[in-house]
Amino acid sequence: MLAPPSHRRKDRFKMALSMKSVLRSGRNAVSILRRRAFHRSAPAAAQVTVRDALNQALDEELERDERVFLLGEEVAQYDGAYKVSRGLWKKYGDKRIIDTPISEMGFTGIAVGAAMVSVSLYKPDDFHLTRKLSAQRETIFFIFYFFQAGLRPICEFMTFNFSMQAIDQVINSAAKTYYMSAGLQAVPIVFRGPNGASAGVAAQHSQCFAAWYAHCPGLKVVSPWNSEDAKGLLKSAIRDDNPVVFLENELMYGVPFEMSDEAQSKDFTVPIGKAKVERQGTHVTLVSHSRYVGHCLDAAAVLAKEGIECEVINLRTIRPMDVESIEASVMKTNHLVTVEGGWPQFGVGAEICARIMEGPAFNYLDAPATRVTGVDIPMPYAKILEDNSVPQIKDIIFSIKKTLNM
Repeated sequence: MLAPPSHRRKDRFKMALSMKSVLRSGRNAVSILRRRAFHRSAPAAAQVTVRDALNQALDEELERDERVFLLGEEVAQYDGAYKVSRGLWKKYGDKRIIDTPISEMGFTGIAVGAAMVSVSLYKPDDFHLTRKLSAQRETIFFIFYFFQAGLRPICEFMTFNFSMQAIDQVINSAAKTYYMSAGLQAVPIVFRGPNGASAGVAAQHSQCFAAWYAHCPGLKVVSPWNSEDAKGLLKSAIRDDNPVVFLENELMYGVPFEMSDEAQSKDFTVPIGKAKVERQGTHVTLVSHSRYVGHCLDAAAVLAKEGIECEVINLRTIRPMDVESIEASVMKTNHLVTVEGGWPQFGVGAEICARIMEGPAFNYLDAPATRVTGVDIPMPYAKILEDNSVPQIKDIIFSIKKTLNM
């Protein structure tokens, strides 16, 4: 029910008076507000997906060093099969972002060759060197003159399963050249792409190559988990003078993680060869890499409700492995569980267990180390079989309780 007209006029008159008083005291009101001590919470860290973190790293390194270029299938005009290279072709053009044919052996060989320092052939006369003469003929000894002119390629595999097509280029050409040239010829190259099991892609597209490439001297092998790992490690890999195998995970590309202002700066890098303790604990050490670091943290959160405190180590780098960090943790917790998505035989977990057994931390173990791995079969296509072929959180929890004799 509406008020009578006379009452409405009185209300409007009171409102006008109050507005007039506010306008008159506006400066005072503002000054009072400024003097008030409002509670200020710390600004939230930005949420950045692993895909965008990788894209940032590529963009910043392409901008920083004109020798850096990216090549691979669909990396340019299509923005990459997983959109990791989104926008880079438009920004840097055909000479820096290069689409290749579907020929891993071919474009990997091109990338390795581009990374090598150039070699020129000169006669000794060019350097005023002494000739050696024989009775029959004049013998001139040729020498090689090396000069630093190599590029810094980033070679993308649509999946590391396809890198088997180019494994001769990766191992025999990239990994061994520095040693075979007595340190004269470096090969600064990054091989990157999704690694390990995805979803519904069956046996030929689901292998983990961490142990494969970590077996080979001459390579550095990196396996990031979150956005900070992805950006910082990729930037370090591109700047490294050695060939680096950079193992991403397709299922992690769209996962957002908090990134600090420091991690988003152009100067941010993560050192290769250094693990990170993601969660402190006292009862058992969990060591993992890539996607399964998240599984370990989830399992640790569940067990914390039961009074079991797990220390979770994110390896970040498979080769060189940060054994010292693992040993320090095992000496504190006296128990070890390794978690990986690859097959059990000769895997990353097997290497960790061997290193602990051979080192000083072995005497601190109160129980045998336990491995959680993928099942020792080619990946099935059926989803229920696929789920049971890779480690689940419940498998990690079961192994932890078994190790602790619970």
